[in-house]
Amino acid sequence: METDEREAHVSKVIVITSGKGGVGKTTTSANVAAGLALRGKKAVAIDFDVGLRNLDLVMGCERRVVYDFVNVIKNEAKLQQALIRDKRIEGLYVLPASQTRDKDALDPEGVGRIIEELKQMGFEYIICDSPAGIERGAQMAMYFADEAIVVTNPEVSSVRDSDRVLGLLAAKTSRAQANATPIHAHLLLTRYSPAMVKRGEMLSVADVLELLGIPLLGVIPESKAVLQSSNKGTPAILDETTDVSQAYLDVVYRFLGQEREHRFIDEERRGFFGRLFG
Repeated sequence: METDEREAHVSKVIVITSGKGGVGKTTTSANVAAGLALRGKKAVAIDFDVGLRNLDLVMGCERRVVYDFVNVIKNEAKLQQALIRDKRIEGLYVLPASQTRDKDALDPEGVGRIIEELKQMGFEYIICDSPAGIERGAQMAMYFADEAIVVTNPEVSSVRDSDRVLGLLAAKTSRAQANATPIHAHLLLTRYSPAMVKRGEMLSVADVLELLGIPLLGVIPESKAVLQSSNKGTPAILDETTDVSQAYLDVVYRFLGQEREHRFIDEERRGFFGRLFG
């Protein structure tokens, strides 16, 4: 808890990133931001996926979007006009992306100005939801980061793409250019199935850790609850009856410096009736 309290007064910029699409970056951004707010932190999730815009859908606030991230960068709206306050969790906000611009609308000066303004507004955690790939949008999302959560599926192509992203984090960010302390990167393994690992159809946690060489923040099990929560516009972390919710809660606790045992890595042993009806 000591780490938790000490960091309460410092704004942290966290990028949720990976080279590959469809691995769960936006889901992770929504759930980490929601989890931090549930722990009493003031958190904002920014959608950097200009042209597509999915974070507002996952957070269930798409009908409340009036102004967006690019409007604020272009001085067409004030930051307060574009921020959407979550109705369920106190201290949780979303800054949606634009669906009508291209990624060139993001520039370091504009993004930096908005992040600085969010810090001045008292946001303790600024979550940057990166688009897929390693192009401009992704580089803008990571440019001002203090920490990174690298989201990876347990498959070779996803891990290889994440390795390229680690190279960008080390070379193409504000911290790298200023020779400052490097961005602290954490590994989040999503869509994990111990049964598939056992059958040799998926990389194991140990395999991925060996290939990427960054500390494990958590493992999110393969689950229908992710799609169901996205369709409902409710972060999965809010339904504590699911494994996905428990896994994301563990991730948030660990991120805040608390020890939590890693779960969902090994196959659960089922009893006689579980095997009979499973």
